[in-house]
Amino acid sequence: MKKDRSYIFDSFALLKLFQKEQGYKKVFSLLAYVEKKKLVKYLNAINLGEIIYITKRVFGDQKKLETLANVERLRFTILPATNDLIFEAAEYKAKYSISYADCFVVASALEHDAVVVTGDPEFKKVEHLLDIEWI
Repeated sequence: MKKDRSYIFDSFALLKLFQKEQGYKKVFSLLAYVEKKKLVKYLNAINLGEIIYITKRVFGDQKKLETLANVERLRFTILPATNDLIFEAAEYKAKYSISYADCFVVASALEHDAVVVTGDPEFKKVEHLLDIEWI
């Protein structure tokens, strides 16, 4: 685990957790660590949308509602997609070949000096920019 800083969770990590896929125990442990240390845990609104649509598409409305309840229960600080963040994410999208949603994680992590929690290999292209806790 990285030093005591805030953490931002990518949709990749949270989908692993909610679906109990490989790597979910590491995400669970990180969430427990963050809670114990009273650190801030962020989720960008764009990534929340990604979690919602993927869960609905794969599992349906009931699972989507359960997932939203889990996000609420975990008390993430949801970061809005402000104009400044949109423009910053667009710059990362233009410079690096990663998904636009992932660019919001990068921009948010840098803005809030947060460690990114992910297992998404796309982040290897930007790991020189930020700290990543790989799952």
